[in-house]
Amino acid sequence: MSNPLVDMEKPDVIFCIGTNMTECHPVAATRLKKAIAGGAKLIVADPRRIGLAEMSDLYLPLRVGSDVALLLGMAHVIAREGLIDQDFIENRTTDSDGFLEHLVEFTPTWAEEISGVPAKDIETAAKWYGESGKAAIYYTLGITEHICGVDNVQSLCNLALMTGNIGREGTGINPMRGQNNIQGAGDSGALPNNYPGFQSVMDPANRAKFRELYGREIDLDKGITKVTALDLCGEEIRAMLIDGENTLLSDPDRAHCEHALKSLDHLVVIDIFLTDTAELADVVLPATAFGETDGVCANTERRVQRVRAAVPPPGEAKPDWWIICELAKRLGLTGFDFSEPQQVFNELCSVSPIYAGLDWERIENSEYQWPVPDKDHPGTPRLHEEEFVNGRGIFSIVRYRDPAETISDDFPVWLTTGRRLQSYHTRTQTGRAQGIDYLLSEEALEVNPADVEGWGLRDGGWCELSSVRGSVKVKVKSTNRSPRGTVFASFSFSDVPVNILTGSGYDPITETAELKVCPVRVEPTDEPSLGYNTYTIT
Repeated sequence: MSNPLVDMEKPDVIFCIGTNMTECHPVAATRLKKAIAGGAKLIVADPRRIGLAEMSDLYLPLRVGSDVALLLGMAHVIAREGLIDQDFIENRTTDSDGFLEHLVEFTPTWAEEISGVPAKDIETAAKWYGESGKAAIYYTLGITEHICGVDNVQSLCNLALMTGNIGREGTGINPMRGQNNIQGAGDSGALPNNYPGFQSVMDPANRAKFRELYGREIDLDKGITKVTALDLCGEEIRAMLIDGENTLLSDPDRAHCEHALKSLDHLVVIDIFLTDTAELADVVLPATAFGETDGVCANTERRVQRVRAAVPPPGEAKPDWWIICELAKRLGLTGFDFSEPQQVFNELCSVSPIYAGLDWERIENSEYQWPVPDKDHPGTPRLHEEEFVNGRGIFSIVRYRDPAETISDDFPVWLTTGRRLQSYHTRTQTGRAQGIDYLLSEEALEVNPADVEGWGLRDGGWCELSSVRGSVKVKVKSTNRSPRGTVFASFSFSDVPVNILTGSGYDPITETAELKVCPVRVEPTDEPSLGYNTYTIT
């Protein structure tokens, strides 16, 4: 995230695309509401008429998976109307000439044919963004969970670079993280291609640095993603450790995921509850919850902050770092002789340039946004103010491509998935809270009222939702939130495991699954009998 959350209150124009912020990031969204109250214009691009769309000055109801077409159309208008920041482009970017030539063919009319957004609205959105003194982009998984997720993000970067809307207050490219320490996980090296601090594993200098730290030879090749790891289960991978993730429910193509985990010789799960995934494990190691743990997290705006235990852990529950260290020592590995979380964090600071100026004592009473390169540095709330770390900003030549699967006679409806305000992820925690469960105790498929009538459904009745991978039975909710021909459900409920249906493809660079686009068939059905399995796998 290039800008701090406080900057959400400062743009003249806010462009939200692929983010249901008021439900998925409701606290941060209060700052956006403050900006709107102060006169900021809000542009919202989303297939569903979400709460943000109701608040917007301009709503762009694009077809699922067509983000690149919409963004190319906007870039075309910005270039055609001379709204580019020529000084910024000349002084801070590269490859602009080829990019601007590339845009000529992608007119708003062309973009309308693919995205379904009226050309006049694409023109308006582009002009608002391009003419603004301060314009900010906010996005989440609605942008990244596609086979073209990287293309989507690079298209947003192109808009910011061509207008100079980065490196200044109230501007930026701002992905909102889905969990409280997703950013911290990446910072710590939980990525297949980076050491802590986003230091490439393929750099020989980094290899030597960490070889000395760990006291052992280190592979110069990058690691594999979870997608590849699941593909290799039962073959090259015989044992697996899953820490704090309900993989069986949150991953796409449940049949493939379940088969992979059952193919292992040994599965270990670390979690705070016996999740669907933990039920498959040979060994479950009980972890401490957030209120029982001392440590550090880095939030969506790169803010590094202390986490403090409020209550003692129950039973034999232990912090994740302790469990991992004990496993490592029993495997004969050295370098895991930590007795306190501060020792772990201080080692991270010693090897990560972006954390170099931090240590446990310094963050005890203060919070800092990385990079913090030395002990006297105050932190960096806003990235790219004077220069880009890697030199100049690079324009990317991007073209539109269809989703991995498109609608057909057999599967004529678009399904998109996501989260709901009342249920957090797979409900490992919120599903056990009586008050929260009262607010949302079951899943429902959101269907446009015209489709409810046309497909012979009934509001509050049941339907069977099918893809090439299987089917689930789910209640129907008639709502104008869903456009005609598109339905929505969350992946939060284990009795309606919607991700049985998804899994049509992955981004070739990140291997992120295309969870936001899945062709399905929707048919009326009877209510399942009590205890009846509500899903089938093809």
